Amino acid sequence: MQPLPLTGDESGYWFVSLNGKLWLPGGDVPMGTAKEFNFTGVDAQPIGEWEGKTAWLICREMSKYMGSIRPLLDSTDDSFFQLAGRAVQLSDFYRSHKYCGYCGHKMYLSPTEWCCMCNNCHQRYYPQISPSIIVAIRHKNKILLAKHVRHKQESLYTVLAGFIEIGEKVEDAVKREVFEESSIRIKNLRYVSSQTWPFPNSLMMAYLADYDSGDITIDKSELMEADWYHYDDLPKIPPYGTIARRLIEETIVLCRRYDEFGE
Repeated sequence: MQPLPLTGDESGYWFVSLNGKLWLPGGDVPMGTAKEFNFTGVDAQPIGEWEGKTAWLICREMSKYMGSIRPLLDSTDDSFFQLAGRAVQLSDFYRSHKYCGYCGHKMYLSPTEWCCMCNNCHQRYYPQISPSIIVAIRHKNKILLAKHVRHKQESLYTVLAGFIEIGEKVEDAVKREVFEESSIRIKNLRYVSSQTWPFPNSLMMAYLADYDSGDITIDKSELMEADWYHYDDLPKIPPYGTIARRLIEETIVLCRRYDEFGE
């Protein structure tokens, strides 16, 4: 549905987003009528529903309380976080597709799907989703954890991850990323789950794997350090709500089982 000016009587959750940020007054997505938030006359579009109430997207920046949606990982239901991610990604998509990349003419929004369209050359553009993998690797009663370059400002250790390349199968991407970043080879690859990760537009497919061979030698452009950690002596790991934390927790169960029953 195309954005239309609000009358003031509309009610629901208000996802106000621009430049990858979301309006979070009080640390949460506000709920109420358009009139309450002075949104009368502002263009908005419904992007879903939460607990029987409409989720509205407004693509603009507020004077304050604009920030990352990361805090919603811990404080809300996973489905609500996905809705917030949709809002942020759609806002960024609309901002980057005002004009057609083929002919340069101004684009308009499709009335029936998440799509930007060109009246001149009839091209259609859809929101980009970047498929990526994330994998936890176990070696007997230990798990491979690494400090990534992107986490150099914090002492956070997590599992390995990376993007799937053009023409590559998901399983091959897991093995390649692990070898490129750590120089080890893995076996017994098992799919676990997926998670939308709107930072800015990833869809992560999560796996468990077992160590096969090789010694850890890190790619210093990606990792600052990596090592095998016993499940009773872990460094700081990602928070609950992330797929990385789920993989670590499931690997801990397998490590304990190894100590109790062997491989």
